[in-house]
Amino acid sequence: MIENLIQNLIAISLGAMIFFSFIVAPVIFKVLDAVNAGKFVRKIFPFYYMINLIILSLVVILFIYNSQINTDFYLVLFLALLFAFLLFILMPMINKFKDNNEDKKFDFSHKFSVILNFVQMVGLIYLLI
Repeated sequence: MIENLIQNLIAISLGAMIFFSFIVAPVIFKVLDAVNAGKFVRKIFPFYYMINLIILSLVVILFIYNSQINTDFYLVLFLALLFAFLLFILMPMINKFKDNNEDKKFDFSHKFSVILNFVQMVGLIYLLI
């Protein structure tokens, strides 16, 4: 039962990531002008990171409760820590670079966040296979 819950939570996290990355983000920039799109992204993406951080933290707790300290546990822990890094460190840096018109730093850090997001999706897909 706990193993099914773990798999379902991982699937929910992956589904949220796919929805935000491939539906929400592109639509925001098609529907809103650049200024309002930027404002909206700054408001919604902290929730995106926080929801996934909470879900994967719960999965980590379930692994511990179920005495499953294995490779999958460490992968989920790593992915959760990446969400914490993105939420509390990288996203504020990205916003600061954008506010200060530091375009090269903004572009690099934004691309880095996209790469980390992709790594997380691949990790979650691996866990579901």
